[in-house]
Amino acid sequence: MMDRIVNGLSESSIKVRLAAVRCLHSLSRSVQQLRTSFQDHAVWKPLMKVLQNAPNEILVVASSTLCNLLLEFSPSKEPILESGAIELLCSLTQSENLALRVNGIWALMNMAFQAEQKIKSDILRGLSTEQLFQLLSDSDVNVLMKTLGLLRNLLSTRPHIDHIMSTHGKQIMQAVTLILEGEHNIEVKEQTLCILANIADGTTAKELIMTNDDILQKIKYYMSHSNAKLQLAAMFCISNLIWNEEEGSQERQDKLRDMGIVDILHKLSQSSDPNLCDKAKTALQQYLA
Repeated sequence: MMDRIVNGLSESSIKVRLAAVRCLHSLSRSVQQLRTSFQDHAVWKPLMKVLQNAPNEILVVASSTLCNLLLEFSPSKEPILESGAIELLCSLTQSENLALRVNGIWALMNMAFQAEQKIKSDILRGLSTEQLFQLLSDSDVNVLMKTLGLLRNLLSTRPHIDHIMSTHGKQIMQAVTLILEGEHNIEVKEQTLCILANIADGTTAKELIMTNDDILQKIKYYMSHSNAKLQLAAMFCISNLIWNEEEGSQERQDKLRDMGIVDILHKLSQSSDPNLCDKAKTALQQYLA
């Protein structure tokens, strides 16, 4: 069957091509299929060809399929990367069509997950800071959430965090500030605080938070927020900043104590929420150690 479906991608009839892409999309939801027939038939090649030039209705389904082929357990991920997919996906994020924008950024998010530094740098270069800001101010919450997911995946593992923040730190901190100040839902703010927690886990990147009083005040504010998810995410930021075994932790602890963070931690250690309570106690232990 797979040969028939793949052949359908190059049929002259748009209806047949669309049906073939839909069929592949359904199959791509299966991990087993991604690891077997998709690999045996190198489905990614004709799929990439379809993405180069097709009407929007086909592009939407083809790009959704590509998102699945870029998941970390998919063997097609490597060859797709090598075939210049980053450029293609970055151009999709600029589409007028909402579904294509979502899929472009979603595929990049999947691509960045546990990726090596070179791929992450290529994604940032391909997207450009302007386009990243454009996506972060998109009126559609799906685009915004996927873009935050991409940022979170880019800013993982210490050397990568430090490297990216050394080149794009100013813009990323600006974006984070804008979102935390804006009228956004809990999920968006939680993702944004998680990005800050990742930055706080960097070695040199930490300083971009510690020297930014505005951001520190925001973290403090969210520690006392009425929503436990936001409180927890803010606590992750604090924990990463005060962790004892790391250079400069004493100075960071002192600065945060002067801001009243320890008082909030004491209050949170009495919380009825077990997660908050545990996290606050662990953070307080860093002060006692």
